[in-house]
Amino acid sequence: MKIDGIDKKIIRSLVKDARVPILSIARDIGISGAAIHQRLRKLEKSKLIEGYQMKINPEALGYTTIAFVGVYLENTAVLSSIIKRLKEVREVVECHYTTGNFTIFIKVLCKDNEDLMCLLETKIKVINGVTKFETFISLNHKIDRQVYV
Repeated sequence: MKIDGIDKKIIRSLVKDARVPILSIARDIGISGAAIHQRLRKLEKSKLIEGYQMKINPEALGYTTIAFVGVYLENTAVLSSIIKRLKEVREVVECHYTTGNFTIFIKVLCKDNEDLMCLLETKIKVINGVTKFETFISLNHKIDRQVYV
């Protein structure tokens, strides 16, 4: 999809603050609010904009441990059943089918390291088809951003 300079300004403004009023964006860019709405509908219809969401600070809820878990599977035939099981684990916030040593790479949020150990032992290790896993604890989270347009 091709986007022009005005589309980019709209997107950048909403990425910075998704709650910014449409009329405020319109004033900043110098076009009407109706034109902003039309462009947003076009961007949504083209799937460039997938949606709008609120971002929650996990630390405010007591989730202080972020970890990445590389999961080895006995074979890829069990992939869909394992993904289904991982979707049931609320601590799993991302799941990627990858190349390299791991078949699946997941990101998990836990209250602390003890909670992480419990998650690994009682919810990940017990999934049929998981042969082993390797865990990487994040010491600090420095970059979290959208793709730049």
